[in-house]
Amino acid sequence: MTPKKLFRIVAVAEMVTWTGLIVGMIFKYALGNDRVVPITGGIHGFVFLCYGVTTVFVWVNQKWKPGVGLVGLFSTIVPYATVPFELWAQKRGLLEGPWRLAPGGEAPKNFPEHVEAWVLRRPLIAIVLVVIAVIAVFTTLLWLGPPGGPRG
Repeated sequence: MTPKKLFRIVAVAEMVTWTGLIVGMIFKYALGNDRVVPITGGIHGFVFLCYGVTTVFVWVNQKWKPGVGLVGLFSTIVPYATVPFELWAQKRGLLEGPWRLAPGGEAPKNFPEHVEAWVLRRPLIAIVLVVIAVIAVFTTLLWLGPPGGPRG
C-alpha cells in the first residue's frame, strides 16, 4: 500500500465517522436518545487517533514542511476537512511515491525516520504496538470523558 492510498483511506474513514458522530448527536439532542453517541463517538475517536498516526507517518515519509503536517493534523478537528486536505495534498504531489524508508530504500537520518524505517521493516510487530498504543490512548480518553463532562 502506498502512502497516497493509506492516507486516502484514513482521511475518508475520518470523514465518515464525523457523519456518524453528527448523526449520533442529532439522535441525542433532537430525539432524546443518547445511546448512539457513545458508539459513534467511540468509533470516531478511534479513527481520529488513527488519522493522527497516519498523518505523522506520511509527513515523515513525504518530508512535508512543518506547516503542511500541522494543517494535516488539524484538519481532523474540523468536520469533513480531512478529505479536502488529502485532495489538496494529492493535487500538489505531496502524496506521490513509495515508502522511501522501506527495506532497500533510503537510510534514515533522524529519530522520526529511524522509527518509520523500523516500522516498515517490521510491519506486523509495529501494527500490534500501534494498536496497543491507540487502544491505550483511546481508553484513557474514554475514561476522561467528554470535555467539561463528569469523570468516571
